[in-house]
Amino acid sequence: MARRGKRAFLEAAGALHPHPERVQAPPFRQHRFFDPLDKVQVKYEMVRAHVVDDEPVVRVAQEFGVTRETVYATTRRLAGRGMLGLVDQKRGRKRPLKVTPAMRDFMVDARRRDPTLGAPALAEQVATEFGVTVHKKTVERVLAAGGGKKNRGRRRRGRGRARRGLLHVGRRGPRAL
Repeated sequence: MARRGKRAFLEAAGALHPHPERVQAPPFRQHRFFDPLDKVQVKYEMVRAHVVDDEPVVRVAQEFGVTRETVYATTRRLAGRGMLGLVDQKRGRKRPLKVTPAMRDFMVDARRRDPTLGAPALAEQVATEFGVTVHKKTVERVLAAGGGKKNRGRRRRGRGRARRGLLHVGRRGPRAL
């Protein structure tokens, strides 16, 4: 794969190393196979150097341009989750903390009853009904996840297919979907 293509692929996959210049480990300097742009490969080789080659954590951290805690944490994640432990996880909260299933149902039902009801008004109703203050953005997220999403215009047909490279052959010849 061409270097530019690989970089784009890694970036799209969320596996592009933010600081490849910090990776000074010998394999990455001596052979093209080892790519400092590939964050997952760098992490794997970092753990391998410590666990298999029995390199001290201080040296491994120095050669790979990370902290000692990063070496330990990555080693633990690889041991616990396998190769998936080397892939970065989505940061931050996975769901709203304050919103209970009853509150979620209330918001979705209120929006279904009155589609013109906005997020600020729904947030006020939730505060009145449940005694919990929620931000309008939280209401918008709940509605987006729960099927109460506002119609934001007509959806373009075929956009996803065009990205996958599918073609439609019609009377006017082949065209991307």
